[in-house]
Amino acid sequence: MKKLLATSALVLAGMTVSAAADVSACLITKTDTNPFFVKMREGATAKAEELGITLNSYAGKVDGDHETQVAAIETCIANGAKGILLTASDTSSIVPAVQQARDAGLLVIALDTPLEPIDSADMTFATDNFLAGELIGKWAAAALGDEAANAKIAMLDLAVSQPTVGVLRDQGFLKGFGIELGDPGKWGDETDPRIVGNDITAGNEEGGRRAMENLLAKDPMINVVYTINEPAAAGAYEALKAIGRENDVLIVSVDGGCPGVDNVKDGVIGATSQQYPLLMASKGIEAIAAWAKDGTKPQASDGKEFFDTGVSLVTDQPVDGVDSIDTAKGTELCWG
Repeated sequence: MKKLLATSALVLAGMTVSAAADVSACLITKTDTNPFFVKMREGATAKAEELGITLNSYAGKVDGDHETQVAAIETCIANGAKGILLTASDTSSIVPAVQQARDAGLLVIALDTPLEPIDSADMTFATDNFLAGELIGKWAAAALGDEAANAKIAMLDLAVSQPTVGVLRDQGFLKGFGIELGDPGKWGDETDPRIVGNDITAGNEEGGRRAMENLLAKDPMINVVYTINEPAAAGAYEALKAIGRENDVLIVSVDGGCPGVDNVKDGVIGATSQQYPLLMASKGIEAIAAWAKDGTKPQASDGKEFFDTGVSLVTDQPVDGVDSIDTAKGTELCWG
C-alpha cells in the first residue's frame, strides 16, 4: 500500500509515446514547468518516436521533490523499462534508488545534474556546469574592470541540499570572477568580503525575487548578482526594479532558454551561459536504444567524466579574453 501511494503521487509530465514498442524508457525531471525540462522532454519524446521506443515521463511537483523521483524510479523498474534518464533533485540521496535500478538491469543516465559520486549513474550527459559558471564569472569581472575589486556580490543558488549542478555553477562563477574558493565541493564557505551572501531560489522566479530581497536587506548596494538559472534571474530583476536599481546592477545566469536570451537582448541579464537540453535528452534516448540492442554503454568525452553537450556564453557586450556569441546567434540556438 505504501508503494502504491508513493506511485500515485507521481506527477506525470507526459504519456506513453509508442505503446507498440518493445523497448521502453523513462524520463524523470525535477519539474514539468521549467522551460529547460520542458525542452528536455520534447527532445526525448522526438527521439523516442523516431526510434520506436515507448517513453514515460515523470517529474517532481517542485524542484527538490526527492520522494517523487524515488517513486518514479521504482515505477520504471516495475514496468520493465530498459533505461532511465534522470535529472536528480537530491544528487546524493537518490543514489540508492539509482543503484536499485542498475541492479535490475536498467541503464541510468544522469542529464544535466551529475550524481554524487558521478559514477553512481552509468553516464552523465550534461553541460560542463563549472565552465558555464566560469564563463559568466570571467565576463562579469571583465565587464566591471577595475571596479571588480569593489564588487558586492549576491549569490542566488538553487537549494539547501546543494545539488551538484548548483555547486558547479556557483563555484565556477566565483573562480571566473577571481575569488578564492573554499571547499570546491560546496558553496557558501568562501571568505572573500565581496560576497554579500548566498540565498536559495528553487530555480524559479518567485524564489529569485525572494532571495534577492533577502540579500538586499543585508546590503542594499549589491551591484553583481549571480543566479543559478534565468527564471531566478528574472525574479532578482523584479526585486531590484522594485527599489529602482534595475539599471545599475549586473545580473548573470545560466540556461540559454529563449526567454533568457530575450532578457539578455533587453538588458535584464548581462550575460548567460547557454546549454542544450534537447541534445542531452536525445543523446540519452539513443544510449538507451543501444543498451537495449546489444548492451553497449555510452562513453565520456575525452578527458572528462561525462558526455559534454556544450556551452556558449551569450551576450551583446563582448569582452576581451572571453569567447561569446551575440543574442542573434543565441536566439537561433535557444529553447523554451
